[in-house]
Amino acid sequence: MSRIPLRNLRLRPGEEHRETLRLRLEPLVLGGAAYAPTPAETTADVVVQRAASGDVFRLALSIRLDGPCMRCLAPASVDVDVVAQEYEATDPTADAELRSEYVVDGELDVDAWARDQVALALPDQILCRPDCAGLCPVCGKDLNAEPHEHPEVAADPRWAALERLELE
Repeated sequence: MSRIPLRNLRLRPGEEHRETLRLRLEPLVLGGAAYAPTPAETTADVVVQRAASGDVFRLALSIRLDGPCMRCLAPASVDVDVVAQEYEATDPTADAELRSEYVVDGELDVDAWARDQVALALPDQILCRPDCAGLCPVCGKDLNAEPHEHPEVAADPRWAALERLELE
């Protein structure tokens, strides 16, 4: 686990501490599919800057995730660049908005922060290619490799009354 002990930094307001950490991120599970970081270890640049009323944390890292395409299940990869910032007030009575959930017992949990920021930086869909056609909803074949159409199935006669309403 990568943690930075904030009490040991002894920074004055305006001073900052820079550190490059090696992080080992666990695979992310999205919709039941695992997306593993490649390589498993990456480096992250962390800056802790002391302000008059608290600490400002900055995080920068780049990582690649490999897993299945969300449309056709073929192998897919996505590159994720993270640039994030957090704030932790020194006043223990400060509002929850001014406290960081990643600071626990005077230590900054960089692993948890990096994992959450990678998850937030992901695109809506991880695809094998931008124009992925996906799988056929009728037979399940890969429409990228074998584009096809199925003849239209005759509607169930019990729904005929609803079809007439729709046309009116």
